Amino acid sequence: MKKELIKIIKKAGKILKKGYYSNKDVTFKAKKDLVTKYDVAVENYLKKKFSKKFKEFNIIAEESDNTLIEFNNSIIIDPIDGTTNFVNGVPHTAISVGVYKDKKPYLAIVYNPILDELYEAKIGKGAYLNGEKLEVSKEDNFQKALIATGFPYSSGTNSDDLNDVIKKLKDILPLCQDIRRLGSASIDLCMVAKGTFEGYYEMNLKAWDVSAGILILTEAGGTVSTIDGSEYKLFEDKYIVATNGKIHDELIKNWNL
Repeated sequence: MKKELIKIIKKAGKILKKGYYSNKDVTFKAKKDLVTKYDVAVENYLKKKFSKKFKEFNIIAEESDNTLIEFNNSIIIDPIDGTTNFVNGVPHTAISVGVYKDKKPYLAIVYNPILDELYEAKIGKGAYLNGEKLEVSKEDNFQKALIATGFPYSSGTNSDDLNDVIKKLKDILPLCQDIRRLGSASIDLCMVAKGTFEGYYEMNLKAWDVSAGILILTEAGGTVSTIDGSEYKLFEDKYIVATNGKIHDELIKNWNL
C-alpha cells in the first residue's frame, strides 16, 4: 500500500508545486484561515485515486464535508498543510496523508514538493526522509532545546486563545534555546522527528494537520501527548505536545499549569 500511496501523493505534489509558482486567488474560510483552488484540486485528485485503490478505507479530508464519515479505517488528508505559506511563497508547505486502521495510525506520508522532501513511516518500521532513517534529538537539557509552535486561527477572534498563546510563550521562551514558528504542523512534527527541533506544541489543530506527523515522530523515537501528558486523541484534544521524549515532562512542567 505504501508504494502506491507515495506514487499518488508525488503526482499530487506536481499540482501543489505548479500552484506555488503561480498567481493564486485566495478565499477566506475564516479571519485567518485561507483556501485556494489548489487545495481543492490536490484534495480532489487524492480522493479520486485513493477511493479507487484503497476501497477498504473511508476518506476524511480538510476541504470536504466529513459529517457523515466515521473515523475508523480512514485515510486522513490535508491537501496543503501550510496554505498561508503556500500563498505567500514560503516553502514550508506539504501534503499530509495519515492512514488509520481501527483508529490507530498505520501509515504516514508528509511530502513537501517545493523542497522535494518526502517523510514516511509505517507502524513498527521506523520513519524516513527521502530513504534515510530518522531519529529524534538526544538533547535532554531544556536550556539547549529548540522548540517549535504555531498560532491558532482563533487567535484573531478569541481573546482567551490569544492570551493562552502569549502566556505559554512567556513561560518557556526564557527557559529554552529559542522558539520557531514555521506555519505547518505536519512539517513541525517531522522536524522534531529528524532532530532539528526538540519539541513542538500547538492548540486547536485539526486531525488532518497531525494525523501523519504523529506516526512519523513516534516511529523516530519521539513522544506525543496532550498538555497534561496523557494520550493525544485525534478529533478530541485541544493541545498537542510532541517532543524527542527527553524534554517532554519538563516542557509541560514549565507551563505552570
